[in-house]
Amino acid sequence: MMDSLLLLFVGIIVGFFGTVVGVGGGFIVVPFLTLIYNVSPQIAVGTSMCIVAFNSISGAISYARQRRIDYRTGVIFSLAMFPGAFLGAYLLQRVSKPAFDIGFGIFLLCIAAYTVFRENKDSKSDAIVPVEFVRPHFNILLGIAISFFVGFYASMAGVGGGLIHVPAMIYLFNFHPYFAIPTSIFILAISSTFAVGSHMMVGLIEWSYVPFLGAGAIIGAQIGGRLSKRIKSKWLIRVLVAAIVLAAVRLFSRYL
Repeated sequence: MMDSLLLLFVGIIVGFFGTVVGVGGGFIVVPFLTLIYNVSPQIAVGTSMCIVAFNSISGAISYARQRRIDYRTGVIFSLAMFPGAFLGAYLLQRVSKPAFDIGFGIFLLCIAAYTVFRENKDSKSDAIVPVEFVRPHFNILLGIAISFFVGFYASMAGVGGGLIHVPAMIYLFNFHPYFAIPTSIFILAISSTFAVGSHMMVGLIEWSYVPFLGAGAIIGAQIGGRLSKRIKSKWLIRVLVAAIVLAAVRLFSRYL
């Protein structure tokens, strides 16, 4: 009973923060399963992707009701992630995890530093939320390339692609955070479901943790989706930076 309540509580936390900042919450699930339940990193990654799928689907439903999702961009970026996600799941047991984790951790810290720099340099995070969404002009080929890489790393590391997609959409493609985060969650809802299928094929999901973690993630995502519109964009960006740094620290901590 205590384990069930703990899993449900962690799932709610994952769903809430993952939906609020558009990152899915895998950066919490993977260290939780490895440190508390001694699950192998590969199984933790696969199980995490399953929880990210529950979280993002629930969050996307909440954001869809608020009309904050750019479906066209979301579908294009999701399709670009599919081959990367499949490649990541296939290579998960065949590449050097230390090299991947350390290299990707450094990359995440660079993204965090860039996000802080841009957040301080311009006033996008304080910009007034537009009355209705107007899709900005951006390099769609660059977006597709980034999404392919996001699919690969998300499947390899067991975290949501929002750690890269949200900063890219805000600072490279000029989306307002109010629409970038929900669109990122919509992308995750599609891509993580595909990634779960890839991890199922290679037997990397521990299903005993899924019911309570998944239920908590669904509940937390609904709470996060409703409260996110009351949180100022600058704070959402700062929480995103904190999530990116925590994800990097988690990757490094495996080898300290």
